Amino acid sequence: MSMTITEKIFAAHCGKESVKPGELVYAGIDLVMGTDVTVPLAVEEFNKIGAESVFDTTKIALVNDHFVPAKDIKAAELSKTMREFARKYNVKSYFEVGRSGLCHCIVPDSGLVVPGDLVIGADSHTCTYGALGAFATGVGSTDMAAAWALGENWFKVPPSIKIIYKGKLPRMVGGKDLILHTIGMLGVEGALYGALEFAGEVIDELPLADRFTICNMAIEAGAKGGIIEADTKVLEYLRGRTDRAFVAPKSDPGAEYLEVIEIDVSGLEPQISLPYLPSNVKPVSQVGSVKIDQVGLGSCTNGRLEDFRAAASLLDGRRIADSIRLIVIPATQEIYLKMIEEGLLTTFIKAGAVISPPTCGPCIGGHMGILAEGEVVL
Repeated sequence: MSMTITEKIFAAHCGKESVKPGELVYAGIDLVMGTDVTVPLAVEEFNKIGAESVFDTTKIALVNDHFVPAKDIKAAELSKTMREFARKYNVKSYFEVGRSGLCHCIVPDSGLVVPGDLVIGADSHTCTYGALGAFATGVGSTDMAAAWALGENWFKVPPSIKIIYKGKLPRMVGGKDLILHTIGMLGVEGALYGALEFAGEVIDELPLADRFTICNMAIEAGAKGGIIEADTKVLEYLRGRTDRAFVAPKSDPGAEYLEVIEIDVSGLEPQISLPYLPSNVKPVSQVGSVKIDQVGLGSCTNGRLEDFRAAASLLDGRRIADSIRLIVIPATQEIYLKMIEEGLLTTFIKAGAVISPPTCGPCIGGHMGILAEGEVVL
């Protein structure tokens, strides 16, 4: 039976020769990821289960990233709960402040995900890891607690929607523009509970940073996950990050899709998503004049080194307007260090920016850049 890459991953993890969309399965998990804001509730539920240990100390990742460095006592308590859980159960991949970063950047960068993996995380953008040819999806804290104890969870196998990008990307158009344009086409429920499989010559040419961005935002179209078949760029990215053996699954030629959508990107402009839905997308030429108060550069979607290089190239030798604040947030300490080494931080600071340690902070309205009433941020 021909299967998509997503169906192959589910079949492999539930011990079946094949699976079909809509089928309910119990599947083993390769990695369970949680953050400072989602772990405390999971700890409560885990304690109710009565488990004496976690299923595998090497298959859990706990990341300080949302309200860190702690903005208040409540935030500090969240991290404390996660820290104590990690120590009690000897969780190997615990990322403390100062050695941490945004979960969807530091988890793959730490070699914790490989092609063919089945990953769950108590954060909706866990689908980021699909860029490595894994199936990754967000779950609630209670599901995370159960997975800590059992090492498996139940799933409804999602149908796949194939998005094929053709043509040649214009200058200054990248992965973020591709996924915003796609979300604008599909709407926020256009891929509800489906698996968005991204393919085509344009995807083949994209660097990993852009692929992470595309898969990260699959959730904004309602998808259960986003996924791209692993190629030589993925293998090169993983070299030196992991020594795990893996086989990278690929969709069969005769695999069935709920829908196949082809998009010619040759005339695509940079895209902007306007309030109040991710699907409210327009080409930049149609936005008109909008006064902004603040620019935030970072997040798990666009906090990688390539993003900062692009921004720094525009700001080099220039200063931001006096009426605008620019907050730069490297996604991980490793990225932060490379920005220092490349002189990118010097460029940003001379331009008038403030540099934040790695944090989700303003992206979720947490801290490190909250807006005042009526202000506009890009």
